[in-house]
Amino acid sequence: MSPPVQPGNGNPPSVLRMVLAKRLRHLRERAGVSQEEAASATEIGVAALCRMESGESAARPRCLRALLRHYGVSGKESEEFLRLAGKAEEPGWWHSFEDALPGWFGGYLGLEREARMLAVYEPHYVPGLLQTPDYARTLLRTGFPHETEEKIERRVALRMERRHILRREDPPSLWLVLEEAVLRRNVGGPAVMRAQLDVLLEAVGREHITLRVLPPGAGPHPAAGGHYGYLRFAEPGIPDMVYVESLTTAQYLQDSRDVEPYLEAHRRASAMAAEAVPDVGARLRELREEFA
Repeated sequence: MSPPVQPGNGNPPSVLRMVLAKRLRHLRERAGVSQEEAASATEIGVAALCRMESGESAARPRCLRALLRHYGVSGKESEEFLRLAGKAEEPGWWHSFEDALPGWFGGYLGLEREARMLAVYEPHYVPGLLQTPDYARTLLRTGFPHETEEKIERRVALRMERRHILRREDPPSLWLVLEEAVLRRNVGGPAVMRAQLDVLLEAVGREHITLRVLPPGAGPHPAAGGHYGYLRFAEPGIPDMVYVESLTTAQYLQDSRDVEPYLEAHRRASAMAAEAVPDVGARLRELREEFA
């Protein structure tokens, strides 16, 4: 199995960079050129070319031009490739929040933006994509007790900005499995919890959001190892990924032998939840009453 991408090794490449890497490899193979030949002809090391073709590193325009010329790519095809290569390295919206963003989390935000399906299991808290400002603020104050209020507000703003992907014209499908303990945990007091449950009730009515709730009585289930996010992309050839987060770091699993068990576990946990709580809206309203 390939090792998971970890913060010490850098964030995972953006989806666009992965697409370009695949295309660059295709152009070389179309030209009938080996990696060794391409590296020698363009004075780019084989190791550097391998990193470009895997998306691990960005290619400088000069290197790309040399490779494209060697592969017989010119005119509009070359110009479009170089344009997209430049776009792949443009900073995302979250770069303006770098002061409030852990270095290992920026890669996830880029992947989240490009995903067509997000499958999330959460045993502790409402996922960030559906948190209200007050709910998020309470969690952040607890998680970062020594930070200034200004820094906390920057983190809240970042979290609220993330939610826009669910309101855009082509939102990803969001498939959530929550432990019922998430909805019973008093975060910020009754008023905050009622508002948070209202947001979840509204989300249940959206076509692209599926919410399942696992009550304690549902028993053990295969997803219970901890929080994860499973990402699938619209672009053909881009592999599914799993994001696993801890207090101070994160892993991005990409090997299919690591990734596929998460999807299977999510399907089974979701089916168990649907059987245990067939009417999620009704359960949310019941829980809301408990915070009256």
